[in-house]
Amino acid sequence: MRRSLKLAAAVLSGSLGIASLAACGAKSTDNNTSAGAGSGSGLKVGMAYDIGGRGDQSFNDSAARGLDKAKSDLGAVINEAEAKSGESEGDKEQRLKSLVTSGFNPVIAVGFVYQDAVNKVAKDNPNVKFAIIDSNSPDQPSNVTSLTFSEEQGSFLAGVAAANKSKSKHIGFIGGVQSELIKKFEAGYTAGAKSVDPSIAVEVTYLTTPPDFTGFADPGKGKQAAQGQLDKGADVIYSAAGSSGSGAIEAVATAGNGKWAIGVDSDQAKQPALDKYKDHILTSMVKNVDTAVFSFVKSVKDGNVQSGIKNFDLKDGGVSLATTGGYIDDIKAKIDAATQQITSGATKVPTAP
Repeated sequence: MRRSLKLAAAVLSGSLGIASLAACGAKSTDNNTSAGAGSGSGLKVGMAYDIGGRGDQSFNDSAARGLDKAKSDLGAVINEAEAKSGESEGDKEQRLKSLVTSGFNPVIAVGFVYQDAVNKVAKDNPNVKFAIIDSNSPDQPSNVTSLTFSEEQGSFLAGVAAANKSKSKHIGFIGGVQSELIKKFEAGYTAGAKSVDPSIAVEVTYLTTPPDFTGFADPGKGKQAAQGQLDKGADVIYSAAGSSGSGAIEAVATAGNGKWAIGVDSDQAKQPALDKYKDHILTSMVKNVDTAVFSFVKSVKDGNVQSGIKNFDLKDGGVSLATTGGYIDDIKAKIDAATQQITSGATKVPTAP
């Protein structure tokens, strides 16, 4: 995160090419002198993070876990580059180009904000494999793989949990940026809650609208939005807002008195920077970006990359609900029933509010 929750990442420069990435916010985690599983594999993976970067306790960290697994299990040399608030399309393109010119292949872009940049740089570099998380374009080049998720399905389960745990029958949703992607979270959450109680009230707040993407990296805005929903009577609040969600979790934890937060993307009750709030995190809608990242890198290593769209849904473990703390154990049967209805196709979860 860009505030107190931002974790430090080690910077190890391994070559002149890697050092040149510093100009576009890169962090090399390459260690050419190590004699671990990776030495001699020849696999070099570049990752360009969304705003918030490694250490956001959420979306980017999930992608980072997949990258770390590629390093440990597949012997990949890895390099990371961070986005900056308020940057231009040219900045995104340059970040991707720098990874390519430094010899990284594949290159993974974390977040839909990279779509235009990925399309352009991939077209100019047809021999490099690219992946983009959370986005797909009808005209994307054949060397691009879109890694997408059925966020609405996991969010439906979060809504079922929220409705069953709410005492006030009044819950909240906070979206980082008002975009088609985050609306999937909202739609699923609301549908899940209303499947339990059609009369339940759902507060909805978005922190920013495009082209302002700072809503994914402003814990202060998240805290303020959550406080506003608490003041209106919401007692369970789900945030799909990147590191801004940490502020919402803080507000809920401070309120106490049976108020619950629902985390997103990572199991946020297990994140070190959120440890002091873990007793107030009901569950998290875990989006297994790490699984998608690792599977893509492995497919490159194995020479069987699937271009186009590869979606990860509830049935194949792409999304799930965390059970850390045991706070939803008492409603496990209800969660399991909703899961079965979705995976069987009996329940069709909406993707738009």
